[in-house]
Parts: sequence; structure tokens; C-alpha cells
Amino acid sequence: MQTPVIRGISSMATRQVLAELAAAYRMQRGVAVSFESVGGVDAAKRVQAGEPFDLVVLAADAIDRLVASGHVVADSKADLVRSTVAIAVRAGAARPDVGSEGALRRAVLAAKTLGYSTGPSGTELMKLFERWGIADEVRERVVQAPPGVPVAQLVAEGKVELGFQQYSEMAHAFGIAVVGTMPPGCEIVSTFAGALCAASTQPEAVRDLLDFMRSPEAALTKRRQGMEPA
Repeated sequence: MQTPVIRGISSMATRQVLAELAAAYRMQRGVAVSFESVGGVDAAKRVQAGEPFDLVVLAADAIDRLVASGHVVADSKADLVRSTVAIAVRAGAARPDVGSEGALRRAVLAAKTLGYSTGPSGTELMKLFERWGIADEVRERVVQAPPGVPVAQLVAEGKVELGFQQYSEMAHAFGIAVVGTMPPGCEIVSTFAGALCAASTQPEAVRDLLDFMRSPEAALTKRRQGMEPA
């Protein structure tokens, strides 16, 4: 009997790499995989609400919380990719120096508006501004992208001057220029993990998919999408 479609949910940061891995898995195994990519907070809420997903891919700490609440199977957690945060401006705009921590701090202070995401990278960016002692100074210039809306879109539309988000979100976006990744001393790297949802009715198929997604043969796909194997 043919395996039903494996249904997954993920945060936006991994949507492209998961789409490519799902296509490769279907070609190799003949099993269809369908991922819905939404804001990470919304994805976690929907898994907690008991929607019938087979697997979930989120920041590793979000998966840990789903393990603790019993909504995913603990021994199924698989770290899949590491993703670094990149910095972007609108295409054609002046490119600030972001090559050192001091230069990035100056660029942040000079920017009229700053865009960041609701995900883990956004949380870490706010902590960085606190560490630099500029959180109060830039508070009114900071724009958080709505759940499911890429920061790159805000940059491309001119709604923010300097945008911060996972490089995988920025790499293939139109209308922006990536000026670099976070420099030494203030790197922001997030690990994304997958896990079997407790609501799944096809756990063996999901575990096989997770094994495939963390296998050496998946590494090239991950790097092509601006991520590193975890």
C-alpha cells in the first residue's frame, strides 16, 4: 500500500530548503511530502492545537518546547541545518560597512529604520542591541515583520533601510542586496530541527524522511539554500 502524503509544517526560514529536500525524497522514495511554511510562532501553536501534521521543522528550542508539552515525539528530534543571519539593504541603495562589530553598530545607529523577524534571529538581535547599550536609542526605528512576511520584502518595498534575517531568507529575494552576514563577535546562528508530531499516523515514514533530511546526501541542498548541515 502506498504511503499517504507526509504533511509537515515549518517556519518560513526553512521553506526553500525543505521544498527542495521534499522533491528529492519523492524522487528517491516515491513518497510525497507537503510542507506548509508559516511564522514559527503560528506553526508551534498549530501543532499544539493538535492539527494533524506528521512532522514539524522549527528552531531547535521551539522543538524542545513541543517535546516538553508532549506534542512531538522526544526521540525523533533531528537537528537539520544551521542558519546565520544576514544584513540587507534595498537594491541600488548605499551599502554600509558591516565587516566588523564596530562598523555594524555604526551602521545600525545611522539607519533610519531597522527590520527584524519574529523568529529566534529577531530575539537575538534585540539582545545584541541591549548589549551595545543602544536598545532605547533605536527602539522607535525598529520594525518587526508580521508573522509570515519576510524581512526582505520590507527592505525591497523601502519600508526598512537595514534588514536582518536568516541568510536563507535573503539569498534569493528580489529587490534587495545582501551586504554581509553578522560579523565576528556578534554572529547570530540558529539551529533548525525536525521532529515527528505525536498526532502523526505514519511515524515510520516520518522517521525515514527525517533520516534522509539529515543524511550526507542532503548537505549540498542545504548549502545551496544558504545553510549548513547541523
